[in-house]
Amino acid sequence: MAVTLLSLPQGSGDVKYHLGMYHRRINRVTDRNITLSLVANPSHLEAADPVVQGKTKAEQFYCGDTEGKKVNKWCPARSLAVIWHRPAGFGGDQADLHAEQSQHRAARVSKIPHVLTWSEARMCRGSRGCFSGRPLLTGQMAYCQHIGVEFMFINDLEQCQWIRQKFETPGIMQFTNEEKRTLLARLVRSTRFEEFLHRKWSSEKRFGLEGCEVLIPALKTIIDKSSEKGVDYVIMGMPHRGRLNVLANVIRKELEQIFCQFDSKLEAADEGSGDVKYHLGMYHRRINRVTDRNITLSLVANPSHLEAADPVVQGKTKAEQFYCGDTEGKKVMSILLHGDAAFAGQGIVYETFHLSDLPSYTTHGTVHVVVNNQIGFTTDPRMARSSPYPTDVARVVNAPIFHVNADDPEAVVYVCNVAAEWRSTFHKDVVVDLVCYRRNGHNEMDEPMFTQPLMYKQIRKQKPVLQKYAELLISQGVVNQPEYEEEIAKYDKICEEAHARSKDEKILHIKHWLDSPWPGFFTLDGQPRSMTCPSTGLNEEDLTHIGQVASSVPVEDFTIHGGLSRILKTRGEMVKNRTVDWALAEYMAFGSLLKEGIHIRLSGQDVERGTFSHRHHVLHDQNVDKRTCIPMNHLWPNQAPYTVCNSSLSEYGVLGERGLGFAMASPNALVLWEAQFGDFHNTAQCIIDQFICPGQAKWVRQNGIVLLLPHGMEGMGPEHSSARPERFLQMCNDDPDVFPKLDDFDVRQLYDCNWIVVNCSTPANFFHVLRRQILLPFRKPLIIFTPKSLLRHPEARSSFDDMLPGTHFLRVIPDSGPAAQNPANVKRVLFCTGKVYYDLTRERKARQMEADVAITRVEQLSPFPFDLLQKEAQKYPNAELVWCQEEHKNQGYYDYVKPRLRTTINRAKPVWYAGREPAAAPATGNKKTHLTELQRLLDTAFNLDAFKDLA
Repeated sequence: MAVTLLSLPQGSGDVKYHLGMYHRRINRVTDRNITLSLVANPSHLEAADPVVQGKTKAEQFYCGDTEGKKVNKWCPARSLAVIWHRPAGFGGDQADLHAEQSQHRAARVSKIPHVLTWSEARMCRGSRGCFSGRPLLTGQMAYCQHIGVEFMFINDLEQCQWIRQKFETPGIMQFTNEEKRTLLARLVRSTRFEEFLHRKWSSEKRFGLEGCEVLIPALKTIIDKSSEKGVDYVIMGMPHRGRLNVLANVIRKELEQIFCQFDSKLEAADEGSGDVKYHLGMYHRRINRVTDRNITLSLVANPSHLEAADPVVQGKTKAEQFYCGDTEGKKVMSILLHGDAAFAGQGIVYETFHLSDLPSYTTHGTVHVVVNNQIGFTTDPRMARSSPYPTDVARVVNAPIFHVNADDPEAVVYVCNVAAEWRSTFHKDVVVDLVCYRRNGHNEMDEPMFTQPLMYKQIRKQKPVLQKYAELLISQGVVNQPEYEEEIAKYDKICEEAHARSKDEKILHIKHWLDSPWPGFFTLDGQPRSMTCPSTGLNEEDLTHIGQVASSVPVEDFTIHGGLSRILKTRGEMVKNRTVDWALAEYMAFGSLLKEGIHIRLSGQDVERGTFSHRHHVLHDQNVDKRTCIPMNHLWPNQAPYTVCNSSLSEYGVLGERGLGFAMASPNALVLWEAQFGDFHNTAQCIIDQFICPGQAKWVRQNGIVLLLPHGMEGMGPEHSSARPERFLQMCNDDPDVFPKLDDFDVRQLYDCNWIVVNCSTPANFFHVLRRQILLPFRKPLIIFTPKSLLRHPEARSSFDDMLPGTHFLRVIPDSGPAAQNPANVKRVLFCTGKVYYDLTRERKARQMEADVAITRVEQLSPFPFDLLQKEAQKYPNAELVWCQEEHKNQGYYDYVKPRLRTTINRAKPVWYAGREPAAAPATGNKKTHLTELQRLLDTAFNLDAFKDLA
């Protein structure tokens, strides 16, 4: 007898493999009571980790378990390593803290068997070791002064020996008098710039560099050495602290443009919302005076979200390397600046590091510079991280870490030279930890004595590094006092003259701060060269050719899986029948753009095969390990390259790097990121909210990235159903209460929006919207809610006729059945989008209501097709208007569509709702409940009396 299990009305529920449990029982081994709790979790991998930690901490607190003896959690064993390191220059509480942390690490290390002491390690290095036969004093001079080196965890002997040679060779850290004078001049510029800003705008936030002024000489040293090694393009990312100084003294932004940002009376140009001055980016090409070579510097604009720009910088770097054929990272490199608290605290740092050596993502080495001012806003390091040093995260990729006292400029410059050489030699990441302090509060208006009184009493006694170094050079006879004062006066004069020029500015232009220009794509004033979009259709010969390649193996003696053979055979049959499914439509869109010279880059988890085993853009030989074939790269003789690459199990980092960052470099590339399921995009929400959605408004930076988000309510549970379309639609910048006064909705409306949101119901429309993305004369982000069940739905097919020249993307697909033939008799118009259309047509046919109910598909949701829906509403004068969706009422599209549809019809009629009821979770985890909800929404949609009592 069949048994049907019903879900009680206690919530939406979840799939069985997400559920948790609490149980108290006798442990049979110890004969003691034990309580076990398995925390429920979503599909978002590792999301439950901090929840488990928090629950454990709470249980320890409530039972008074201050040492973790009664409540425990499962955790992986930590790997331990020995380093010899004593950072210099600490004082007060910070010295005690580091002593405590060093003891903690030493205690852990001492428990490892066979750990060598310093002298034992020295004696065991053999004839090739740098220390063989030398006194211990040499090691003390190398590692126990103002530089500390972490490298013994590196498992490559050549790399370790290289580092030893750089630090253990006696007398290696020598500077000429000319180099010392250059260093002093750079310190003067760095210090006097901050002092000038303080004098002129003492009540303005600027997040100054006081306490780490040596950062400017450090960056310039890295750039100089890299230029000497052949680099001609450096892409940088950094937080707000010291950003204006870097713009002025490293990038060489015009000082008057920086000073204008402090003038509160200047009106901003009508170019967007803009951003605060310490978030702005810049692009500049100039001569490097040390190497006398051209170098391009780009500082990427960033939000306040610390470290969020890291993957964006890496993606832009990867793109620039790709476009100039720099396969080894010899011409283009990245520099990332970090704060100590964010470097240790933000997970995106770890994600970015783990992309650094993946074949499809590597940028062949990044120089990381940590401004370690030993405090995070008001939080002490002992409360901000569990590791001894903020840089310990870099150990996961065997990056050497150079700690250096920032009050020793020569040590800093030497370390930065070594870091740049390391990167150019081994093409691997390296970290420079500038151990410094923050002379002021978090910003210039903040009072740090509230929370760090002893620390700031000590800081108040500290001489600025410029004064210390100037006194040193004067005592050495390298410069004299008049020369030093002349250097200061010269830079002060430069600042004063720039300040005077800044008063001539009348308007603030955001476009002066563009970090990624696209030469030749726009007119000189930054406008599109036209406001038209050609037909996105394709001739039948090209469609057939692409289809034939997509259904074959273009390499000889290549054995594919039997199941894949059947898939390719089905594709071939579709091509013969002049039809396409979703995968083939995507293939044809990509292939046609490759022919036109457009590079295509698709990244994300499992994109090579496709989450739903529908794409198969990379074929694997069943008899030869790791032998693969990408048929898409065998389409045309002189086609652009196609890159499809599976990513690490990360959304935040990969969307920032391979998606957004790569798309910044060139408008002539179709860059796509696909979520494994649309539900998982929210772990990359920062990139979406801070970069993709408002990027053009804040920084005048257009971006054509495409997000492919699988979406659809199919009974797969709360985390495999919804791409959260309501969130994307909420961030659209159009006014729901205003009918746009435009002559051309097709293109002009796209130009005015901040991004495009579509939910296609046919493969042909998917084909057209991908091609339109490149053929438009400007770039906007494109959000596509892609299907799952429709990938193989027999009705979700398109004819070649819908893709031929003259055809284009359909923003709205009207009903073409009996209802459209006699519109005056239609009683109801169902407006919908996406997959639910097929549920509605099936139900309408079953109820024999084709003449009574019209179904109109809204394919482009934003910008909203006011013009076309107005025609649809006017076409059916006697019909009720109903928005129907499969999502819950407080989710999906209803809250976005309703006011705009009301504006379209001048509020002449109500707009009713047919769909699931409001809910907290996106979907139920119970199959029976799912089908019940679906039937209920279909009943509402086709019950012509459903809204009579509400009218």
